[in-house]
Amino acid sequence: MTFRFLHSSDLHLGRKFANIPEPPDGNIRGRLMEARHGAILRLAVAARSRGAGHILLAGDTFDTATPSPTLIRQTLAEMGAAQDLTWWLLPGNHDNLRDAEPLWDNLRRDAPTNLRALTEAAPVALGPEALLLPCPVAWRAAGSDPTAPLAGMASPEGTLRIGLAHGGVTDFTEGGGAIAPDRDRSARLDYLALGDWHGRMAVSPRVHYPGSPEQDRFKHDRRGVCLCVALDGPGAPPRLEEIETGQFLWTETPLTLHPRQDAAAALAEVLPGEGRRDTLLRLRVSGWAGLADQLALRQAAARNGPEFAHFELRTEALGTQYAEADLDEIDHGGALRLATEALKAEAESEPAERTVAGDALARLYAYVREAEA
Repeated sequence: MTFRFLHSSDLHLGRKFANIPEPPDGNIRGRLMEARHGAILRLAVAARSRGAGHILLAGDTFDTATPSPTLIRQTLAEMGAAQDLTWWLLPGNHDNLRDAEPLWDNLRRDAPTNLRALTEAAPVALGPEALLLPCPVAWRAAGSDPTAPLAGMASPEGTLRIGLAHGGVTDFTEGGGAIAPDRDRSARLDYLALGDWHGRMAVSPRVHYPGSPEQDRFKHDRRGVCLCVALDGPGAPPRLEEIETGQFLWTETPLTLHPRQDAAAALAEVLPGEGRRDTLLRLRVSGWAGLADQLALRQAAARNGPEFAHFELRTEALGTQYAEADLDEIDHGGALRLATEALKAEAESEPAERTVAGDALARLYAYVREAEA
């Protein structure tokens, strides 16, 4: 008989998103925080739709070791409302056992009956056919393989062995202790459910990271997913299905400009046509553009930016082409012209200052044109 469960990790409930600027008339940080909480319901819906009775959360359910009492209560209430599902919570590096001891005491005391806090490295039955082998993180930076105990955990013959751990397999680990990439073989696992890496990644056929169900960085360039895992029996290869759970899309888009190109039209071509309100976009512009074209680009970005959840225009890699007519539009003579010539000379002769000087000249041109308008 096939055993199905949902594998997710890194909800980071309570993350503040301090790195995202808050517009004067917006509430993007609040929306991002609410989307993380909403991932709980989306995971429950995904589990029911696939006939999975268990949801395995592989660490960092909370963003800090000291989440607010309100956040804890709301999390427990949301998970407890899904009485037909069992939630399995593993301590990760952000909510590790040592730093978050009061949190885990709280969960053990107040958790609903369908939530299990996995605070011991000891096998737990998921049912008659499957055993869960958890590896809770005791320290934020342990410096050792957190899955080492798995090899010594015994299980009855004919029972599925499902490992649950939090940490890095390769050089993206934060804790300094890497998980052995062959741990599934050395511990005789049918599946190893990992957390810590926020993007979807398959380490091997039996070892997987689902990534965060709600993304929080531009690195992965897709909405968050969870994994529905189906095991047909001990030794059988796992069958996986990715289920999209993310509300927000964090994406980086390149834009290469050429001299005398219509910068506003080029921008329009790369912008998504739908879902802008739930898209965080970082636009990386490279190539070359004149002062007038850069002004047109900034104006187009200013018009379109408010339609997005977050919009960044990055022009560090954009070179500036200088035409005398453009410089004349700043000033034919006087102090502004002297400043213009100084910035132009600096941009053309000092590699270390080229980006700063070119950007300053483009902004000066924009200020003058806007003042004239």
